[in-house]
Amino acid sequence: MQLDIHSEVVHGHTVVVPRGELDLVTQTELKRFVNDLVVNGQVHLVIDLDQTTFLDSTGLGALISARRQTHTFQGSFAIVCSQPRILRLFKIVSLDKVFTIHASRDELAEEQLT
Repeated sequence: MQLDIHSEVVHGHTVVVPRGELDLVTQTELKRFVNDLVVNGQVHLVIDLDQTTFLDSTGLGALISARRQTHTFQGSFAIVCSQPRILRLFKIVSLDKVFTIHASRDELAEEQLT
């Protein structure tokens, strides 16, 4: 399966939207995409997983790597996800305690404004 990734800037944060399966085959695409953004100065990232249809451990590893990279460059990192099966995966491996996860972009925007 191919992973389609696009991004947009919303309220000073770059929102990255991977569409498709984020797994062993496609995780390097996300790593490359994030690396290009960070190198170009876009260090405040939000990964919107609502169009991600599958996520495995290597996909989780790509997200961990992205978080680490943004923090290295004094940036920020958050995830938007409303999919119960993907949220369950974060909880099973206790990454819900590592990542800032929002149920929607609206929820994220509200938190940033307060």
